[in-house]
Amino acid sequence: MQQLIYFFRKFKYFLFFLLLQCIALTLIFTNLNFHKSKYVTSANAVTGSFYNYTFSISEYFSLKKTNHELLVENTLLRNRLEQKQKTTFLTDSTLIDTIKYFQKYTFSNARIINNNFTKAFNYLTLNKGIHDSIRKEMAVVNGKGIIGITETVSLNYTRVQSVLNKNSKLNARLKNSGYFGSLKWDGQDYRILQLTDIPRQAVVKIGDTIETDGKSTIFPEGILIGIVVGVDNNNAADNAIDVRLFNDMSSVGPVYIIKNLHKYEIKELENTINE
Repeated sequence: MQQLIYFFRKFKYFLFFLLLQCIALTLIFTNLNFHKSKYVTSANAVTGSFYNYTFSISEYFSLKKTNHELLVENTLLRNRLEQKQKTTFLTDSTLIDTIKYFQKYTFSNARIINNNFTKAFNYLTLNKGIHDSIRKEMAVVNGKGIIGITETVSLNYTRVQSVLNKNSKLNARLKNSGYFGSLKWDGQDYRILQLTDIPRQAVVKIGDTIETDGKSTIFPEGILIGIVVGVDNNNAADNAIDVRLFNDMSSVGPVYIIKNLHKYEIKELENTINE
């Protein structure tokens, strides 16, 4: 005890200096957006390397499950490709190169090397970054549905704002009727999201499918989200609907990052109209 007191007495000025430094840095990174952005990007790169190493070890023990998910997804993609080939003919039997003339989105694959789902503001880390042409505000999905939106990107890693984040707000619609609203998370059950602002005249049933409506420049139309498991008909303000995600956010693996090739053209046009 005496040695501890002696230590503090001997180095009191140095320890006081460290305390002031910590307070100053905390104030800088909390209140100044530029410094905060640089800090998050640098931290993302450092922690990304650590997550990548630990993920490689844990991934080995889940190869069977991952292979099964890829098999199911490849089957789904083959079915969709077959359907697409049957719709490339016009009424005059002219074959259209849909890749050249109609492609709006590109897909990049990635792995989740870190995943949070127990907090109020959850994020994921991907093993792709600027070197892989990943940028902010890109959709992240897998074969079962939506995962989140890219938020911060370093050279080799990307932080994704999960759908399980209280700041997350997405456009979603009822698949059977087309009525749309806002999809949010109340921070409670990681399996359940809330769909609000659905018109009162919309007929909503337990088991109805919820999907993206394509009205944003991030998510394509028709990406699966989940099914209706509860309807609060007594809430006259927003007609809240509970949606169970198709994805189990506590256990997600390979993902796809979607780039909208028309995003900047659309935003430029909208900004011109607003001005």
